[in-house]
Amino acid sequence: MSKIIFNEHQQRLLEANPNVKAVTDRAIQYTPDFKLQAVKQNQSGKGPAEIFREAGFDLEVIGIKKAQSALARWRRTFQTYGENGFLEERRGKASKGRPKKENASAEKKLAQAEARIRLLEAELTLPKKARRVGKAGEEESSLKAREKYQVINETIRLYQLKNMVRYLCEVAKVSPSGYYKWLQNAEKQAIREESDYQDYVFLKEIYDEAQGKIGYRGLYMEVTEKAGQPMNHKKILRLMRKFHFFAKVRRANPYRTMAKATEVHRQVPNHLNRQFDQQEPGKVFLTDITYLQIRGGKTAYLSCVKDVATREIVAYELSTSLRMEIVYRTLTKLESFYENQLHPEAMIHSDQGFHYTHPEYQSRVKEMGLLQSMSRRGNCLDNAPMESFFGHMKDEVPYKKANSLAELKYMIDDYMDHYNNTRKQWTLKKMAPAAYRSHLIAA
Repeated sequence: MSKIIFNEHQQRLLEANPNVKAVTDRAIQYTPDFKLQAVKQNQSGKGPAEIFREAGFDLEVIGIKKAQSALARWRRTFQTYGENGFLEERRGKASKGRPKKENASAEKKLAQAEARIRLLEAELTLPKKARRVGKAGEEESSLKAREKYQVINETIRLYQLKNMVRYLCEVAKVSPSGYYKWLQNAEKQAIREESDYQDYVFLKEIYDEAQGKIGYRGLYMEVTEKAGQPMNHKKILRLMRKFHFFAKVRRANPYRTMAKATEVHRQVPNHLNRQFDQQEPGKVFLTDITYLQIRGGKTAYLSCVKDVATREIVAYELSTSLRMEIVYRTLTKLESFYENQLHPEAMIHSDQGFHYTHPEYQSRVKEMGLLQSMSRRGNCLDNAPMESFFGHMKDEVPYKKANSLAELKYMIDDYMDHYNNTRKQWTLKKMAPAAYRSHLIAA
């Protein structure tokens, strides 16, 4: 049994081909002339794919294996029975011996007998599918009307019955008008299914290019860029659910608190108070340190500073040590970033790690003209945008495959450039952070 199942739309397209005699959801019955012609073309050197394409078949619909197996079967029939093997119906007959030649009147009688047999088979098969035996031993309908319409349609296709719709509807106890309405809707539904599948193939290509690390919002922006016109984000989300492909969601790591601050280290209040919705670039900076474990059991540490308004990483430092130098170098890069154009209300927010409670660090922050703010103890949500960035970065950077710090640094530099300049974000009006910064400044 073929694994390919043809939907209603595909069946109608196949039925429109003059080389097709009948179609079901799993099988195609070809005309004798096409079978004979295909065998002769194959003997002259043409392959199955070329023969079927020239005959108007879409191999993406029927499958190349179905075409190859059909042609192989026809070759065997031709070698055994010659041309008469195609001109006379051999299904259900003995496999040995040549088919007998019959005159026209006999063929006409045979056709009439086959029509009667098909009608009787339809009468027997349809009630068997459309009815079931109840608990009390009485036959009762267990199929819905639309399921009965499907059974009628399959029966007509299978036995190639003509002008039998009304009779079969009476047997199944449904209305002919309802059947024709279902048939019309089935055609529209098949077209919608085909359209959904084509959109799914397009989205899946983008999804695979991103290695699954992209959601429906990212797909929306990529589709708009590649196709030149947007696809409704609700439709993208519906197709993702329908065809079962989702963004690879990261698992949040447990919040790791730093060493308990000593008496010398001083905490400062939470001046930011989760006011992350900022529209002025350079007004609020967030900073934190995360660890990255590479091959060989080595651990590196990454210190970053993020602009809350633009989501841009404006300074970062990678080191194999957690000494204070990692945050000092980060501050130096931050100072180089704004180049004496510091916002008058500029603030830098962090957690209560020992780096940020250190007196020397606090002194340098004050000299730079920054107001220092700290999260509450053990509350990672007070610095949520920074934690979110680290989470996305670890999902998208294969840092665990790095063999050395130099290789890891190359990965981090490449990702930072991508994140700031080309990675669009839904909440930044579908812009990258650098472009959004220019947008805010122009506004």
